[in-house]
Amino acid sequence: MVEIKELNVERLEIAASMLKAIAHPMRIAILKHLEGGKRLTVTEIHELLKIEQSTTSHHLGILRDKGVLCSKREGKNTFYYLKYEILSGIVDCLETCTCE
Repeated sequence: MVEIKELNVERLEIAASMLKAIAHPMRIAILKHLEGGKRLTVTEIHELLKIEQSTTSHHLGILRDKGVLCSKREGKNTFYYLKYEILSGIVDCLETCTCE
C-alpha cells in the first residue's frame, strides 16, 4: 500500500495559484521561451511573442506575483527567469498531452 503524506493546504493553494497564473496561452509561451535557464527582458519577450510591450509586462507581472518567475534588475534592464526550472516540465507535459 502506498503511504499518502498529510496534505498541506497552504502549499496546495500556492500550487493552484501558480497553475492558474500559467493557464494562459501567452504565459505558457513566455515560460517556453525561458526554459533552460534563459533570462530575457520585457523587450526581448515582446519581440519574440509579437505582442505589445505593455501586454507582455502585464503577463510577466502576474507570473512574478504568483511565484512562477523571478526578476533581476541589471542596469537599465530587468531580466525575467523561471523561479523553479522544474516548471518547464509542466509546459513540456502540456505539449505532450496536446500533440496528436
